[in-house]
Amino acid sequence: MRYVKWTILFVLALFVFSFLHYSMPQRDIVRIVNTYEERQDLNDWTRMFWSVPDDQSGSLSNRDVQFIQAVKANGKTMVYRNEDTGWGWPPYFKFDTANLYTEANDAKSTKDAPEWYAIKHYGWRNEFLSIFPNAVGLRPVDGPDARLIPWGNIIILIGFALFFLFLSRLWAQFRERTIDPLLEDAEETWDAVDERADRAKGRFRGWLDSWKGKPRK
Repeated sequence: MRYVKWTILFVLALFVFSFLHYSMPQRDIVRIVNTYEERQDLNDWTRMFWSVPDDQSGSLSNRDVQFIQAVKANGKTMVYRNEDTGWGWPPYFKFDTANLYTEANDAKSTKDAPEWYAIKHYGWRNEFLSIFPNAVGLRPVDGPDARLIPWGNIIILIGFALFFLFLSRLWAQFRERTIDPLLEDAEETWDAVDERADRAKGRFRGWLDSWKGKPRK
């Protein structure tokens, strides 16, 4: 039973970590090399990784999506999609896809004369599933070694920690006031039933002994 409990807790923790890692903002320092627009097929397996900025887009099997191609300082390439999030999840309330596309076009640079930008995004990049992180912001930085402090993530994580601490305190009070008394009552009831069963068993044995000619105890 202990292994089942820890397995459930591990799976739950993994789910929460994956959910936060996908939804929370991340920032990469990159050199933007190109932007393009391409029609994407949205299948049932990967639809959850694409935005649904309006009611109509949720029912489409394919649609045109804007992309931003970039290169990191270590030479690793990265491709971001550029989609509005609308009022959906994650709550970035992004409605300026066209503006960001224009900014990205204006920020292109070459390897010989690089210009570095911090691109804010959420989501994952997976070549096998053909999913891309969604870019939500862009700003210039001094260089590839610019220090970026994730204040937003720090505030969000502190908020989550306080929320779970509040829930744990509520659960502890609920258990102390409701569950523990019920368990104690159930234990006392069980002990009473067990005691009555022992007495009935003793009387039954005494009755059997009387039939064998033995004095009843």
